Amino acid sequence: MLQLLAPHLRIDRVEQLTLARLGELQLDALLLDVDCTLKPYRDEEISAKVAAWLAELRGGGIGLCLVSNGRGARIRRFAQRIELPFVATAMKPFPLGCRRAARKLGFPRSRTAMVGDQFFADVIAARLAGLVSILVRPIRPEEEPWFTRSKRPLERWFLRHVGVAPRRSGDRS
Repeated sequence: MLQLLAPHLRIDRVEQLTLARLGELQLDALLLDVDCTLKPYRDEEISAKVAAWLAELRGGGIGLCLVSNGRGARIRRFAQRIELPFVATAMKPFPLGCRRAARKLGFPRSRTAMVGDQFFADVIAARLAGLVSILVRPIRPEEEPWFTRSKRPLERWFLRHVGVAPRRSGDRS
């Protein structure tokens, strides 16, 4: 039962999702969380490494869309700076924001992944939306708001027990 909620893949940083790796995973599109996934929570800009990674994926034809629980104006400004479509106030772990972003991109959900740093938001939203779920180690989580930091110990405990779910061909859960 718990395996149904496990992420399909765990990585340390988004740059590990190279074009070659996405090809191996049969992924054509990524829905990207913002805070602690692409940049530290308090920063307004992404690093040069993340900017280069995004440029490489764009050049390789990978669909990209930001999906954040952050408020509309803040996420809109960020999305405009990095020139990506977005869904703000996504209400993750509910799947509606992920489904909306996947529709925006127009790729099959079976070939789309949600990439984020929070199990109780990003992974569960991806699984409920029928997407591949990729959990990334959070960037500087000590800067997060208290309500996010308070969930981290429970996330670590849970992840020790669920591990990683294998992804079979045609698996949409």
